[in-house]
Amino acid sequence: MTQEVFQQIAHTIPLSPGIYKYFDNAGALLYVGKAKSLRKRVSSYFTKTFTGYKTHELVQRIHRIEFTIVDSEQDAFLLENALIKEYKPKYNIDLKDDKTYPYIIIKKEPFPRIFLTRKKINDGSEYLGPFTSAGRVRELIGFVKQYIPLRSCKLNLTAANIQKGKFKVCLEYHLGNCKGPCEGLQTTEDYQEGIQMVRNVLKGNLGAVIQHYTGLMQQHASNLDFEKAAMIKKKIEHLENYQAKSVIVSKHLTNLDVFSILKDDDKAYVNYLMVQNGTIVQTHTVPVQTRLEESEEEVLEFVIGNLRSAFNSMAHEIIVPFPIHYPDPEVVITVPKAGDKRKLLDLSVKNVSYFKDELRKKKILHLEGKSDMEQKKVLYELQNYLQLPELPVHIECFDNSNFQGAYPVSAMVCFKNGTPSKEDYRRFNVKTVEGINDFATMKEVVYRRYKRLRDEGLDFPQLVIIDGGKGQLGAALESIRDLGLTGTTTLVGLAKNEEELFFAGDKESIKLPWNSDSLKLVRRIRDEVHRFGITFHRNQRSKGTFKNELEQIPGIGPQTVNQLLKTFRSVKNIKDQTEKALSEVIGAQKAGILAKYLQKDRQE
Repeated sequence: MTQEVFQQIAHTIPLSPGIYKYFDNAGALLYVGKAKSLRKRVSSYFTKTFTGYKTHELVQRIHRIEFTIVDSEQDAFLLENALIKEYKPKYNIDLKDDKTYPYIIIKKEPFPRIFLTRKKINDGSEYLGPFTSAGRVRELIGFVKQYIPLRSCKLNLTAANIQKGKFKVCLEYHLGNCKGPCEGLQTTEDYQEGIQMVRNVLKGNLGAVIQHYTGLMQQHASNLDFEKAAMIKKKIEHLENYQAKSVIVSKHLTNLDVFSILKDDDKAYVNYLMVQNGTIVQTHTVPVQTRLEESEEEVLEFVIGNLRSAFNSMAHEIIVPFPIHYPDPEVVITVPKAGDKRKLLDLSVKNVSYFKDELRKKKILHLEGKSDMEQKKVLYELQNYLQLPELPVHIECFDNSNFQGAYPVSAMVCFKNGTPSKEDYRRFNVKTVEGINDFATMKEVVYRRYKRLRDEGLDFPQLVIIDGGKGQLGAALESIRDLGLTGTTTLVGLAKNEEELFFAGDKESIKLPWNSDSLKLVRRIRDEVHRFGITFHRNQRSKGTFKNELEQIPGIGPQTVNQLLKTFRSVKNIKDQTEKALSEVIGAQKAGILAKYLQKDRQE
């Protein structure tokens, strides 16, 4: 839809809060959004100049607009979330969290049973949760059974059946795990008291349970029933130990939701800590796929709405790392600077960082410490997929980097038996190439690398990966031919931002199976050459830019700058020096010139 076409219908869009839906010419739903004012929000898509390609592409595809008016911004927020969950539009944020979470059910029946379920049905039963871990649920149920005597049988304990004497107590009664409601030995009121204690345990409120048992212990002691009092005292001690093991943040805090986010290009990771009665009772991290260059604030607002809904949170305070807009006026948004709430936020950040790192580790392959057979198995798999003439026990990978045509560098990493051989890593300052020319850069560094191996009689790799397009692979092959090394090694290209390998001259790329160890190994090699190259390039750029800048100052020449770098080792250290410290290296006159320049630079 063009801006001109939109202007013809803009006046028909209300100024009220609501949700809007964009459809393409085939009627497919592209995007769902919410707004305080529908007309202002929708108009912004057709009047702004978007820097992001994806947003521009969305606008070009819009053929029809529908909207729904609601009473409040909060209603719009809830409706937007519901529609995104149901239709999963192509351009909306994708919350990659499709798990079925377990609940603890308090079954609607006489003397209710308590057990784990993943199905939530409208049968009048009470569902506690959901919980992020089935193991955690089983642990809680085991804990409950150990300290709160409830029945586990499936008997139909109606008042009529109990009165007729249809049932007899089982071993659980004799073990003290059940009070025998099947024979009328326990009242409904007493059983419901146990159920209420279960609710308190699951909400992290062990204090109420401990208080109940403390009163019971004192009652038995008053009646001189010291044996029962001693048994209850042991239970209290176990409950206190269990409480100590729980992640208690502060007894002064009540119910809170804590969220943190880590954004990485078009992916984001959000951690959620649910705090009840000062104890962390739930922790969960989800990956998120952004679609329209959404900001951290937009992503976090969307995920908070989903997770609070999924986990039935009723907390009236949300802790976040930066201010966000939340449509419910009764919910307080807090950005803590210190204290217990700041510690909670720091803990959430630690969790989201760990989640991202673990996810990355799962995608790449670490063969350190593995047996020779395990290492060779992956290499045989890679050899088979690429139809290599030899087993690739020695793999090298090249990657180029430059900054606006300046400081072109290249890096090479080496893997032997599937693990990094860091003593064989090489960095290259490009010598013969001016400006941005990735092809010429790749040709130069490949030539220099394998000329040295040839001249020194060293072993050649069985596989060389060129991280770049077909042009860079072709340039690398030119160097191999110029050196007379054709057939000595196999060269393949690795598509930028893709995980596809290709040979020179082939029309189709090779896609390794998405869950194969060979693909994980290629990912690791690619990530390693990026890391190694970017670190080198950043250092060179920092030193080079600063060096060139200083050499333009009257009275400061190349030798002076080299002496400074040699003495202070880094650009940062030079900038941190006092005029007196600088004068000891380059003399008082030059130090005065340089100090004056640095002072002016800091002020700007």
